[in-house]
Amino acid sequence: MKPHIQITYCTQCRWLLRAAWIAQELLTTFDTDLEEVALKPGTGGIFEVRLQDELIFSRKEEGRFPESKELKQLIRDRIDPERSLGHSDR
Repeated sequence: MKPHIQITYCTQCRWLLRAAWIAQELLTTFDTDLEEVALKPGTGGIFEVRLQDELIFSRKEEGRFPESKELKQLIRDRIDPERSLGHSDR
């Protein structure tokens, strides 16, 4: 079974578009390697990205939003460490 990603975003903060953009970036990069990228509404300023239930990025812990390149590298390192991400590796 392929890995799944869950992006939890704050509905109160209106972060749906940011979450959807990140999902689009991940689905474009890992188009055949992922089972799904799910968007999960939350509250309280949450913005978290999980891979197979492992928290790989938390806005609260980092004090910022993730960069697309950064998330791609974190996911690649866990699902296919030998894979090149092209310009995202630079």
